[in-house]
Amino acid sequence: METDVIELSLLRRFSPLDGLRLENLRALAGKAAMKDLPAGRLLFREGDTDKRTYFLYQGDLELRAKDRHVAVVRGGTPEARNALVQGVPRRFTARAITNIQYISIDSDLLDVLITWDQTGTYEVAEFDPSAPVDSADWMTTLLQTKAFQRIPPANMQLVFSRVQQVRHKAGEIVIQQGDEGDYFYIITGGRCSVTRETPLNRDGIRLAELGPGDTFGEESLISEAKRNATVRMLTDGVLMRLNKADFTTLLNEPMQKRINYEEAVGLVESGMATWLDVRLPSEFESFRLPGATNIPLYFIRLKIKQLDPAKRYVVVCDTGRRSSAAAFILTERGFDAAVLQGGLSYVQNLSRFPEAAKA
Repeated sequence: METDVIELSLLRRFSPLDGLRLENLRALAGKAAMKDLPAGRLLFREGDTDKRTYFLYQGDLELRAKDRHVAVVRGGTPEARNALVQGVPRRFTARAITNIQYISIDSDLLDVLITWDQTGTYEVAEFDPSAPVDSADWMTTLLQTKAFQRIPPANMQLVFSRVQQVRHKAGEIVIQQGDEGDYFYIITGGRCSVTRETPLNRDGIRLAELGPGDTFGEESLISEAKRNATVRMLTDGVLMRLNKADFTTLLNEPMQKRINYEEAVGLVESGMATWLDVRLPSEFESFRLPGATNIPLYFIRLKIKQLDPAKRYVVVCDTGRRSSAAAFILTERGFDAAVLQGGLSYVQNLSRFPEAAKA
C-alpha cells in the first residue's frame, strides 16, 4: 500500500519534520509516501547508495552490519522519531521483523526544504543605518571586507571580469521570493528594499534597506534553496551580478573551510575551536556533540552577537548544506568558521549504534 497524501499530524511525529513551518510541511507531505513492507523483507542493504530518507511508523525493524545484529528499532518509540540510518553508502542492512509501515522521502528534497525553511527569515546582511551610503568605489569596499580577503587575487580578477552590469528602474523587482536562485548581486548605485511575504502579511514584511557596496542573493545559491525574500528597487540603480556557477567556484568555495571529523575533534578537545550546531532544536536534543552550541540557521543573523569573534567555530548540521550557508554568513562578518565535512550523519550513526564500530 502507498498512501497518496500523508496527514500533517503524522509527519509532525518525526524529527526534524516537527520543526517545519506549516506551508513547508504541506509541500513535503505531497512528496512523501507511506509504504508497507512485509516481515522478512529488506528495506535497504548495507552499501546501498539510494538517496532516500526513511522514518519507521509502525512495526519492528532489525539493523545489521556485516551480518552481525546491531539494533532493533520499534515504531512509536523515541528512537524511531529520527530518520533511519542517514548517509550513503548505507552502513547497515535493515530487515523488517514484523510487517512495518514507513515513510519514504527523497533525501535531497528533504535537506533542501529544511534549509529553505530555516533560511526563510533573512537573506541579506543587516542594514546599518549609520553606515555611509555614498560608496562609489564599490570594488575597493568589497576588497576591504574580511570575507573577500580570503579570495585569491586571481579569483577576484575573474569575478570583476565576469560580473554583468544591469540597470533597474525604481519599483522593479530584482529577485522574487519563491524563485530559483540564479545570481549573486552587488549594488553599485541606487537603493533596494528587502521584504518577506508571510501567511499573515502578503504585502511583505520589510527586513532591510540596501545601498552601494551591499550584496544579496548568496544564501539560496549556497543552500540550493529558493529565494526567501523579495528585493525591489527603491530608486533607479545599477547592480553587478555574478551567475551561480561563477559564484560557487570563484567566491563560495574559496571562502569555505572544510574539516574532517577527526581533525575537528582534535581542535575542539585542545580548546582551539568550538562546535556550532545550526540544526533545529529537536535535532539537537536528539543528538549533539559534547559542548556544542545550538543556534538554528534561521537565527544566525539575529544571534550572531552572542558568538565570540575571537573564537574559531566548526559549524555542523546533518549533511553540510545548512552548515555551509551558516559558515558563509559568519565568514562575511569576519568570523573564523569551518564546515564539518560530510555533516553529522556518520557520527550520529556511530553514537546511536556503537556496535557498528566493532562490525
